[in-house]
Amino acid sequence: MAGKKQFDMDTALDAAMIQFWRAGYAATSVDDLSRATGLNRSSIYSSLGDKDTLFLRCLDRYAARYGDRYDAALSCAASEPLAAVRAFFGVTLERIADPELPDGCLIAQSAMAIPVLSPAVAAHAKQALGSQRLRLRAALKAGRLADQDVDAFAEHVAAVNQSLAVMSRAGASPEQLLAVVGVTVDALSQTLHATRRV
Repeated sequence: MAGKKQFDMDTALDAAMIQFWRAGYAATSVDDLSRATGLNRSSIYSSLGDKDTLFLRCLDRYAARYGDRYDAALSCAASEPLAAVRAFFGVTLERIADPELPDGCLIAQSAMAIPVLSPAVAAHAKQALGSQRLRLRAALKAGRLADQDVDAFAEHVAAVNQSLAVMSRAGASPEQLLAVVGVTVDALSQTLHATRRV
């Protein structure tokens, strides 16, 4: 049919997301995106937007896809906060272990690239990081962590989660990543026990 787009939007966005994830924003050119999606430059601009617009769409896509998984992992936080945090980290570790996906985390990479991002894209990357802290804060509060510890642990767990992605890109083994998670979960366990003794 005349005028009908001859590509699947979801497939193209996934391909663009993987390209940004693998190479980072600064190292990805429109020609790279063209090769990744199979679309010519004019089709990218007309259907997906300029590089910044497409990157924002990819960030949103990534945040929604993994955000839903993090939310599901944390859904038991009120009754089992430690299991919830372990499951939260499990989402990241499973993603890292998937051979079909690039190493690292698109949001963590974007945060590290903030100095070279446009103000709008930098703000979006910061918002994505902030969403993870808010998600953790709500879960830890539901898990009856003391108010003075909620913010600190939300920041800490979010930071550890991002560092797992960075470590994986640097070649850390699954055992090393699990050891890092174990230290965080142990610290949270001790804090929860101390809170409940008070």
